[in-house]
Amino acid sequence: MFMKKILISACLLGGLFRYDGKQKKIDHDLVHKWEAQGRFVPFCPEVAGGLQTPRPPGEIVNGDGWDVLEQRAWVRTVAGKDVTREFVRGALLALDLIKIHSIKIAILKAKSPSCGTGSIYDGTFENRLVSGIGVTTAALKKDGVHVFSESEIEGVELLLKPIF
Repeated sequence: MFMKKILISACLLGGLFRYDGKQKKIDHDLVHKWEAQGRFVPFCPEVAGGLQTPRPPGEIVNGDGWDVLEQRAWVRTVAGKDVTREFVRGALLALDLIKIHSIKIAILKAKSPSCGTGSIYDGTFENRLVSGIGVTTAALKKDGVHVFSESEIEGVELLLKPIF
């Protein structure tokens, strides 16, 4: 029987990939079940794209992930370094993974400039959230992947249930 795989932000499984070198492990019964079933394909687009851990925080300037993919916005660190190329490279590598594993569902870290699913920081580094999505989230959505944040786990369960 074919088991649907789920792309997941590696930090949500306890990996130390976040910009600050910390993890944001999810403690949820469904996550534990799916992990035991081997459904997860862990991935950190920022590290895969070439950034180190820890690293300076980054934010999207002048838009969101859609705008970055259309080259109307960019990703900068708090020190002003342009890291757009690394963010886009990570998003493209995520697309490679979803094709390899036939993935149609992703659970990504909320508020991240790569993985944010409904809100991201506004690019001023003043801790202000705006409506928008991250670069990898935009690339995955463009390819038809259903993207959820770690607070939307029950929505993932609905997509995994077989329809009779």
